[in-house]
Amino acid sequence: MKKALISVSDKTGVVEFAQGLIKNGFEIISTGGTYRKLQESDVPVIEIDEVTGFPEILDGRVKTLHPKVHAGLLAKRDNPEHMKTLKELDIDTIDLVCVNLYPFKETISKPDVTTPEAIEQIDIGGPSMIRSASKNYQSVYVVVDQKDYEDVLAHIANNGDANYRQLLAAKAFRHTAQYDSIIAGYLSRLNGEEFPDVETLSYDFQQPLRYGENSHQKAAFYRSSLPSKYSIASAKQLHGKELSFNNIKDADAALRIVADFEEPCVAALKHMNPCGVGVDDECIYKAWQKAYSADKISIFGGIIAFNREVTAKVAEELHKIFLEIVIAPSFTDEALEILESKKNIRLLTLDFTEAKNADKHEYVSVMGGLLVQERDTVVDSIDDFEVVTEKQPTEDEIKALLFGQKVVKHVKSNAIIISTTDQTLGVGAGQMNRIGSVKISIEQEETGDKRLPLVMASDAFFPMDDCVEFAAEHGVTAIIQPGGSIHDQDSIDMANKYGISMICTGRRHFKH
Repeated sequence: MKKALISVSDKTGVVEFAQGLIKNGFEIISTGGTYRKLQESDVPVIEIDEVTGFPEILDGRVKTLHPKVHAGLLAKRDNPEHMKTLKELDIDTIDLVCVNLYPFKETISKPDVTTPEAIEQIDIGGPSMIRSASKNYQSVYVVVDQKDYEDVLAHIANNGDANYRQLLAAKAFRHTAQYDSIIAGYLSRLNGEEFPDVETLSYDFQQPLRYGENSHQKAAFYRSSLPSKYSIASAKQLHGKELSFNNIKDADAALRIVADFEEPCVAALKHMNPCGVGVDDECIYKAWQKAYSADKISIFGGIIAFNREVTAKVAEELHKIFLEIVIAPSFTDEALEILESKKNIRLLTLDFTEAKNADKHEYVSVMGGLLVQERDTVVDSIDDFEVVTEKQPTEDEIKALLFGQKVVKHVKSNAIIISTTDQTLGVGAGQMNRIGSVKISIEQEETGDKRLPLVMASDAFFPMDDCVEFAAEHGVTAIIQPGGSIHDQDSIDMANKYGISMICTGRRHFKH
């Protein structure tokens, strides 16, 4: 009679699966809690120590780590010497293993979990059985996912072939690789290893995408096995069609911006650059008005992120324009009713209180490799600034400079922001030279309503004084930049010539 060894942490559907195996001529062997579950459900089952002749020991740490288990899994059925050895040692073959592992990921995701509690959830026997069964997939079924139970039973009933068992084996090795990856990451973090000699990352398939950046590119979205609660992967979609590749990237960029603001903030994104950012001391509606009026053209088809609840008053304004995504901590019932009348708009919610706990590192793929770095989460402080000009900035100019500095680090370099105290007025992004970005931002600013103070933020130093001169000629009264150019003094002299103030931060914010 064929034998199946079942040992599962998550027992969902295991009784029905075992019953199905019995109907297909299998004898069931089991361990610990799974054995008790099957026995209580009147499923005929043999306890593992009856097979091994050895009791479970060390609080269950050792139970399936035995030659009678692994020889029964690994023996080649078409190898006479293997089968002779099994007969001489009174070992039966095991034809199916059903295992899902101790809940290590779920355990370390709990608040205040201790290291000993986590360590006890590192499964040893389970991965060993999975690997043995997977290596011998020509003869053995290995099942690690409850979603496969019904399909496995159907294949067994129809004398399933080795190709199917190979698919199960590949899935099983992915399962153990992910499991080990999560454990390795946890232990590395405990040791403070920021960049270990081997980086093992784990991602779960989230959804297929219609296409990638362009319609001829295939694409899919994978979610980190331990995603931050403040991430697009953790967002809940309330309305609208599935997110596209570009939607996901833009939404991620929007979340990074609003995470830097404690006051009510709205960021409008287009092609991963902000086209408008507005803040207000108290009112999210006013913050929205500022973000929208910053660039009423580019916002068309854009992504909007709010760090406060979207109200009906805001929703009525959003309803008037074409938007791809609105993401916020929540929507009032009235706001949802207004926005859900638009078929194609996507509405997402997210726990914004977790912004401070977002992922520390970011990963960027290149052909043949992976770049890893800390996210640029620094919010520059006025305590670190140096006024390098004769003119001192006013209090309002300082407020405007701090606002612009928060936004500029989220703009593709070369990056320039023209702003006032609570609103971007011009965005110059991704130009090959800095003066080009300055001219774009000034041109955009001049198409709107003039607001004072008018300041400029730059993500990196000015290689020449032309940027300062152009800005001063067009009404900019204060500039913030990191400094560090061999020609810094030229820019300082130009600022002094026009009687404007300049602050150097000593820290650049390139974003490529």
